[in-house]
Amino acid sequence: MCGIAGIVSLSGAPIERLEHKLGVMGKLIAHRGPDDHGIWCSSKGNAGLAHRRLSILDLSPSGAQPMKGPNETAIVHNGEVYNYLELKDELKDKWPFRGHSDTESVLAAYAIYGDDFVTHLRGMFATAVFDEKNQKLVAVRDRFGIKPFYYAVIKDVFYFASEAKAIVPFLEQIETDPDALAQYLTFQYGIDELTLFKGIKQLMPGHLLTLKDGSVQIRRYWDVDYKIDWDHSPQYFYRHLRELLDDSIDVHLRSDVPIGGYMSGGIDSSLISILAAKLSPKNRHCFHGKFTDHPGYDESDYARIAAKAASAELHQMDITSDDFRDNIENIIYHLDFPIAGPGSFPQYMVSQLAASKVKVVLGGQGGDEIFGGYARYLVAYLEQCIKAALDGTSKDGTYVVTLESILPNMGMLREYKPMMRQLWSEGLFGDLDQRYFRLIDRSADMTDEVDWSELDKEGVYQRFDAIFNNEMNVRDGAYFDKMTHFDFKCLLPALLHVEDRMSMAHGLESRVPLLDHRLVEFAATVPANVKFEAGNMKHMLKVAFNDTLPSELLERRDKMGFPVPLKEWFADDLKEFVQDIFSSKQAQSRAFMRSDKVLESFGNEARFSRKTWGLLSLEIWHQLFHDKAAEWKAKAQ
Repeated sequence: MCGIAGIVSLSGAPIERLEHKLGVMGKLIAHRGPDDHGIWCSSKGNAGLAHRRLSILDLSPSGAQPMKGPNETAIVHNGEVYNYLELKDELKDKWPFRGHSDTESVLAAYAIYGDDFVTHLRGMFATAVFDEKNQKLVAVRDRFGIKPFYYAVIKDVFYFASEAKAIVPFLEQIETDPDALAQYLTFQYGIDELTLFKGIKQLMPGHLLTLKDGSVQIRRYWDVDYKIDWDHSPQYFYRHLRELLDDSIDVHLRSDVPIGGYMSGGIDSSLISILAAKLSPKNRHCFHGKFTDHPGYDESDYARIAAKAASAELHQMDITSDDFRDNIENIIYHLDFPIAGPGSFPQYMVSQLAASKVKVVLGGQGGDEIFGGYARYLVAYLEQCIKAALDGTSKDGTYVVTLESILPNMGMLREYKPMMRQLWSEGLFGDLDQRYFRLIDRSADMTDEVDWSELDKEGVYQRFDAIFNNEMNVRDGAYFDKMTHFDFKCLLPALLHVEDRMSMAHGLESRVPLLDHRLVEFAATVPANVKFEAGNMKHMLKVAFNDTLPSELLERRDKMGFPVPLKEWFADDLKEFVQDIFSSKQAQSRAFMRSDKVLESFGNEARFSRKTWGLLSLEIWHQLFHDKAAEWKAKAQ
């Protein structure tokens, strides 16, 4: 796990002050790799690579980067390729290995397989290889977007880095991209390659980029395919899931340093830690953050139950409103731009705790999107079940649950009544894509606070529709698969963005064993009625591991992700803090946002509304980057 950066001339001409620029980029991502750093420049001075190292595999100098190969190649690699041992064994007769890092196995794979090397990699990675002999850059990002890769073309020069902030000093102007802003205000995350920094893009998950002869080409090398397997029994799917997850955790435990685990008290992180403990006796540290100053937010009882099942030592911390006040600027800085929900705040705090004990943690990210863990799926199905019951179409194969079967799980929706009230206030029983868009659209209550006249909301919906209704991925059209597929392709990368930045802010590597491509490819073939039987969220995961997970976790009906008592804090401890931010001269002058309207509506939100959080994050981002544009430009000098 590291930080990478690079600069390549599109014209082939030498780049002025190349080493200095690489040094600037390296310093801005130094937190990602506190153990070592290095810079490599091509013999022609037209390309260079920078690296910050967090030593996890092969702690010796032979694992240092940028790493050069005997065939005029150089590589910078961020992440972990878990099948590096198998690759090394496969290629040992074709490559003179000097160490045992996964980076060298990747470099060898490129030498042997060319651009197709990425299809041989299993893991999380953002990797760039400069082939000096052929004057070609090849960059890849893992299948799910676990590791980041940003790039920009500025004055005939291609810049890339693990974090957008490393590119910001070289932009001609620091501006907000209006299309990315429209996406953020709608979903609180982006759904394509755009970022809030105009001119900086992300390489999308599962994509490969090549730069040769001044031309940048991007292609997809992997995608998930919901080709449903109707031939096997549920028992087959449960058994095969156990085999695949055990195998994934086994390879995710490959490390030359100790490994711990996040422990939220939910199904996913608990299962990962319990299974990891069975496979290795060395990993016994788990980490949990709790909120105890307001009722309804403390999940530490469940975390303790899970830790006991994993025979783990549970390290806990109380997270307070003072922590929010003291750290929110650092959080937005490390995120590069606001994204996803307030879970980034407790993630930052718990990662800080974990980094004091270990260098690597296992997490449960991905379970909600793969196995159906969001309550909104149940909300969507409730509406469609009512419609099917009225129309007499409950048995036509379109729905995986009936109104009768879904009733025992309705208690899960207790905290989601405001969402349901808002969804149904504009009608019922519309097209499935429009109804799901309404469920995930967070801008419905921001008509006064945001000036939409210059933002393309219709364009956001069109992009959503193209992903939601993409029959190349979801052929059979099951509503459940369409919903989970959209979240898998769009929401999950945003959550992984948070996972990466909040851990790497403290020099901590976070691994996510549920996101192994073999497991994901298998799960996509499982019929929706097996994964979401009777509207039971994560039904397949619970049944497959009912002998592993404590009954208290299997039977709970109140898991809400990582809830933060923002409504209570904003009404009391943090009220003045937030009002001061939106009352500032800078905030009053923002395009797109009416700060006076934000202040008028402040405190009138539902318990888990994200309106104030989303707009507050956006304003702090403007203060950190736009208002300090001169300081950022000066970093490049």
